[in-house]
Amino acid sequence: MRDHGGNLDWAVRHYGGTGWIDLSTGINRVPYPVGLVSAGAWTDLPTRSAMEGLLAAARVAYATKAPMVALSGAQGAIQMIPKLGQPGLARVLGPTYNEHAACLVAAGWRVEEVADLGALAGADLAVVVNPNNPDGRRTGRQALMDLLPAVGRLVVDESFADALDAESVAGQAAPGLIVLRSFGKFYGLAGLRLGFATGDALDIDRLTQMAGPWPVSGAAIEIGTRALLDKAWAGTTVARLQLDVAQLDLLMQPHGALVGGTALFRLYNVPDAAAMQGLLARGQIWSRIFPYSATWIRLGIPGSDEEFSQLAKTLAGDV
Repeated sequence: MRDHGGNLDWAVRHYGGTGWIDLSTGINRVPYPVGLVSAGAWTDLPTRSAMEGLLAAARVAYATKAPMVALSGAQGAIQMIPKLGQPGLARVLGPTYNEHAACLVAAGWRVEEVADLGALAGADLAVVVNPNNPDGRRTGRQALMDLLPAVGRLVVDESFADALDAESVAGQAAPGLIVLRSFGKFYGLAGLRLGFATGDALDIDRLTQMAGPWPVSGAAIEIGTRALLDKAWAGTTVARLQLDVAQLDLLMQPHGALVGGTALFRLYNVPDAAAMQGLLARGQIWSRIFPYSATWIRLGIPGSDEEFSQLAKTLAGDV
């Protein structure tokens, strides 16, 4: 396994204790209320009409009319996209989510990580995570569309863009453009394993063929359709996250400088990231640090007053 957040089982084995809060991921800690799921969602093969309903709901949620395929998370698309064409030169705007480069390398691509958008030009395949994970860097829609003619294929990973749709390129069905969206992060249901790829009809058709006849479960289709159409829940969640982000930034202000982030995670520069992770772990709060930085630590957003209180007490050494 490559380095990822979400490895709470390791933290529990290493530090012990109970009542852990997992802030090592960017997953909403106040999930969409699943409610009742029909028996057929578990017992029957998913139907074409149900899948079409899910895709229609996703097009509404992501404000696009472009062709779309549902997959097992955005990760499902990340693993298939390298097989859309013959391996060549891929450039990834980094540092960023490490699965993009890893999956390209595994498929035989030559991969270069670059530090600025313009350096992606000339690549057979270019990857931009927008907003970026882990630092929240944002790339404007026009800058991405201007880059498109300079690369063979442009993959824009919008897994954390649910609260930033003003900059989304999901509605641009341009040749060579593939946009990824994650359901599980914003809706707090990462275990459902649901995501989407949208873009040029030819690419989406090929991804659909690769994914096979039942790429996501009946439960994912039913819950995903319901959630994606629930605009009231989404609006309330965006507003809550804005307040919670401000609260977290204020709480962390004495301990580290804000590097950036999104509505679902924040990245801070601290004197010693490993020491800070250890301090938090002793208070049963798990965080994310990075092998390429000794000072970066990323925190998801606490989901309740109780979680904020536990974090505050831990930071104060009152554990």
